[in-house]
Amino acid sequence: MTNWRALAERLSFRDTGHGYDVFGLKPQWVGHSVEVLRHVYEKWFRVTSHDAHHVPTEGAGILASNHSGTLPVDGVMIYLDVLKHTEPPRIARPIADHFVSMLPFIGTYYARVGVVGGSRGNFRQLLEQGELLMVFPEGVPGISKPFSERYKLRKWRVGHVELAIRYQVPVIPVAVIGAEEQMPQFARLPIRMFGAPFLPLFFPPIPLPVHYHIYYGEPIAFHERYAPEQADEPDILRLAADEVQAAVQALIERGLSEREGVFR
Repeated sequence: MTNWRALAERLSFRDTGHGYDVFGLKPQWVGHSVEVLRHVYEKWFRVTSHDAHHVPTEGAGILASNHSGTLPVDGVMIYLDVLKHTEPPRIARPIADHFVSMLPFIGTYYARVGVVGGSRGNFRQLLEQGELLMVFPEGVPGISKPFSERYKLRKWRVGHVELAIRYQVPVIPVAVIGAEEQMPQFARLPIRMFGAPFLPLFFPPIPLPVHYHIYYGEPIAFHERYAPEQADEPDILRLAADEVQAAVQALIERGLSEREGVFR
């Protein structure tokens, strides 16, 4: 049985002298959180991990995943899965949209467990520190697509490959199977709160106990093909982003073909 608290206690941590790192991460908060969330990971979604050996055990890297499910439960499950399957234990630092940090209470909590606002400066500093990052290049369109278009990726942004090339780090494709069915949206209200683009209406009110599968692909070493200065070339960035998107789509197709059912 996994000792989740012990994993959190063994995390590498850059203490700024006040018990937090520069972005607000506090390992004790991680420990308390994973002790609670492990029940969701192990019992509710029964997460199955595939090829986690592709996740770097040291040095900087960018996990690039599909995004779905109305609420960011998929990010939480990847977070726990990486923590469980890396040695020494690592946190995949989620890169969130700017409005997340403005959410009352939630913004503070997210900072304490390692979530970072998606500015270029934050991204750069994390990579220079050798951190592992988690990004969702579809952005909000990924979690707002209709149920009829589940597992069909929206066009990916290029920011993750630009920074991968500029700072010479690998991109690891990730596919999450199950999140599309956990909480289908039936409407969106054009209400903007704290910067969120809309207020989703969904049913059921809590995620269904779908069986999550997380697939990791082989790292894509753009840094072996391109020099840092080529991160300023739009055509290269578009090709690179399309390559990562295609790799994730292939993992999605593999996952859909291998699973026995939504709840199995």
